[in-house]
Amino acid sequence: MRITAWWGGLSPRRRLMLSGVAVAAVAGLVAIAAAAAGTNAAPEAGTPDQNRPGPVLLVPGYGGGQGALDELAARIRQATGRTAEVLTLAGDGTGDLVEQAAVLAAAVEKAYEQGAPSVDVVGYSAGGVVARLWVSREGGAHQARRVVTLGAPMHGTGLAAAGGALVPGACPAACVQLAPGSSLLQELAKEPIPPTLPWLSIWTERDETVTPPDSARLDGAVNVALQQVCPGNQAAHGDLPTDPAVTELVLQALGTSPLEVPTDCLSS
Repeated sequence: MRITAWWGGLSPRRRLMLSGVAVAAVAGLVAIAAAAAGTNAAPEAGTPDQNRPGPVLLVPGYGGGQGALDELAARIRQATGRTAEVLTLAGDGTGDLVEQAAVLAAAVEKAYEQGAPSVDVVGYSAGGVVARLWVSREGGAHQARRVVTLGAPMHGTGLAAAGGALVPGACPAACVQLAPGSSLLQELAKEPIPPTLPWLSIWTERDETVTPPDSARLDGAVNVALQQVCPGNQAAHGDLPTDPAVTELVLQALGTSPLEVPTDCLSS
């Protein structure tokens, strides 16, 4: 009764003002509840429209060095007019690859929050395994329009195994995970990539970092050894992000045409 009497004693203008405050408060609580419920901008079902290319996110390799991908990102921006961003990995880029996949997932979510119609991902070296983890475990299967990986040790690299054997305890988390037969790689082998996701995996037969080089082969992807398309190409592992022929293959793969094994060596 007291509240009713108090409300009845207010002027119409005062009642209107207090009602507006109440509505705003309720709206704020609803927004907080939605955030707590984990509402995401990135799609959690279906697949992106292949005819609506969005930003390109580039994932660095072991150690997180961005320099190797800066040139490729610039070329993508120049050739397509699309946004291309090289990610900054957690820590020094040698930590748990699952945590690195979470960094990629956060960048994808941000892109969709900003209105992206889709997202393409380019993963270099260990960054390709990060992309693989994101697709399998972080919703990337419904959020990636296309994925391109360059020299990615999908089945591990003997270099990581040798490093751990030579200096026990000196092999960081990612190094352990990239050793052939690691528990992480065994688990991923049981999680095929979606047949609806166009994926191009490129490697060079002159790779001395990812050994054997065809560790980059991935079931369900379009698998291409660089020398298969460009006989005599001398690119090594570290050259993949900047090699002109590889760059053209990447640009082709990021288009809207169906993803197929390339037949021509295109370089500018």
